[in-house]
Amino acid sequence: MVKVVPQQVEYVVERLGKYSRTLTPGLNILVPFIDSVRNKVDKREAVVNFPPQPVITSDNLVVSIDTVLYFKVVDSVRATYEIFSYLQAIEQLTVTTLRNVIGSLDLEKALTSRDEINRHLSGVLDETTGRWGIKVTRVEIKAIEPPPSIRDSMEKQMRAERDRRAAILHAEGLKQSQILTAEGEKQAAVLRAEGDRQSRILTAEGQAKAIRTVVDSIHLANPDSKVMAYQYLQSLPQIAAGQSNKLWILPVELTKALEGIGGALGGLSSMSNEDRSRHVDRSSLEEHESQEVLEARRAAEEAAAAANAEAAAAAAQVSGDQPTQQLPASPGTPASRYEAPPTQDRDNA
Repeated sequence: MVKVVPQQVEYVVERLGKYSRTLTPGLNILVPFIDSVRNKVDKREAVVNFPPQPVITSDNLVVSIDTVLYFKVVDSVRATYEIFSYLQAIEQLTVTTLRNVIGSLDLEKALTSRDEINRHLSGVLDETTGRWGIKVTRVEIKAIEPPPSIRDSMEKQMRAERDRRAAILHAEGLKQSQILTAEGEKQAAVLRAEGDRQSRILTAEGQAKAIRTVVDSIHLANPDSKVMAYQYLQSLPQIAAGQSNKLWILPVELTKALEGIGGALGGLSSMSNEDRSRHVDRSSLEEHESQEVLEARRAAEEAAAAANAEAAAAAAQVSGDQPTQQLPASPGTPASRYEAPPTQDRDNA
């Protein structure tokens, strides 16, 4: 009787019904009719997939758990003589241990604590199967299947949770968007107000500078009452130039202005020939001025000529003489002049 034992396999040999020895891999010789092989033990690590087992959780829900077991035989003699069927024993031990572990957990905890369940199962199985010559290396839970109604409820709960997170994220985004929009509008309003303030400040400074320049120019020119009366007379046509003006109210100060104008016209009548020549020379310079100023000056000269004519007529009526009057050839010529009556008649006038 020659026996060749393959690698990673051991034969348990009995002699006359009693354990004799263990055949190791290689060539072995047995005594015929006395020695017999009781069991052939595979020393390689084995994988056993147990069928799904119904387990009740702590919240009274029945779940189906599918497990996978990794083990190997470390002692062939004890695996043969200590237990009748170590594979069946390991399966039942796994089921009972799994029920004890899952029974202390609720469904949500059981679904999220697979690593903890695996470690607990491995510790209990390794401690129990050690005396059988079996080493449990690993226990894995393949699937935990809750009832269909529970799965529907879980799906609804998960969908509601996702909808809640989406709504929260949408609200957070909308809030952040409104905050940024409000911040932008605030900064824009502040910048617009700052620009308006700077614009008003610059405008006020420009107006103040312009007024200061005009005042300084007036003080440097030192105008007399004749110039002021002339400027007042020049502004009167602009006051009455509006098409909708039906009522023209003359200010009280107009009489004083007319007195100044009369004095200015009297000064024009008493100008000497040299002053008149200066006036004529000055009129050549006035051609370069604006048309509005020339027209105002011509109106003033015509008014002065009319005033001189009226004064001459009044003097002639008083003295009984006819004044000698020289009318201007054109509106641009100097003002009219007349020959004064004798001193006595002029005094009487």
